[in-house]
Amino acid sequence: MTHPLDHPADPFSIAQAAADDIARLTGVAGHDIAVTLGSGWGKAAELLGETVATIPATEVTGFSKPALEGHVGTIRSLRTPSGRNVLVIGARTHYYEGHGVRRVVHSVRTAAATGAKVMVLTNGAGGIKPAWSAGQPVLISDHLNLTSDSPLEGATFIDMTDLYSARLREVARSVDPDLDEGVYCQFRGPQYETPAEVQMAKTLGGHIVGMSTALEAIAARQSGMEVLGFSLITNLAAGISPSPLSHAEVIEAGRAAEGRISQLLADVVGRI
Repeated sequence: MTHPLDHPADPFSIAQAAADDIARLTGVAGHDIAVTLGSGWGKAAELLGETVATIPATEVTGFSKPALEGHVGTIRSLRTPSGRNVLVIGARTHYYEGHGVRRVVHSVRTAAATGAKVMVLTNGAGGIKPAWSAGQPVLISDHLNLTSDSPLEGATFIDMTDLYSARLREVARSVDPDLDEGVYCQFRGPQYETPAEVQMAKTLGGHIVGMSTALEAIAARQSGMEVLGFSLITNLAAGISPSPLSHAEVIEAGRAAEGRISQLLADVVGRI
């Protein structure tokens, strides 16, 4: 069966159809904030507010079943204690799955179509700063898009100067003043980076290496949303870490840290 986003149709009209599905299935007409939960961040949904509805992502136009353990495959509508509606996306399509960049950013465009003005993007990633340790959350201050791709099509020129909102990073620091930050480097994956690639990223000004987020952030900015990015440092990157990398290590680091980082994320979203 072909996928809606594999056709030349306008991806924004497909995102609007997805937003209409979410409104119908959840009974919530619109959302204020959207949160994509990456590896290690899944428990945050329990703390953000009262669950209004949880739906399988596959029931929403354009969404696919997640290919990766650690991603839950649901879309949830929550209401915070202050009465704001939060769309929690537990279904992320990664670039390395080979479905094309339109499907990678479909969740973000759908969030914008539901009315969300803030997009919170989270991930599990490798750290380049030796002072960082597994289980540490850090803010994303900027990114290097090393995928050689873009969600923007045609002559679409979007300013990226304050892509990862300085205002929202200050909100996060009002919750935890000790939060460090760094530049996120999105590689294509799915292989982990080589030590030489990590050193390249470091030379270019990178501090975090991963396989998501940058393309989504670009699409969020195109849609007019304010972006906040969080990485959970699940391991030190290749050549920085003395031991080989494994996906099991990433999952375990996420599990060990999930209580602390989930409360952090919930507290930050509560102040946005």
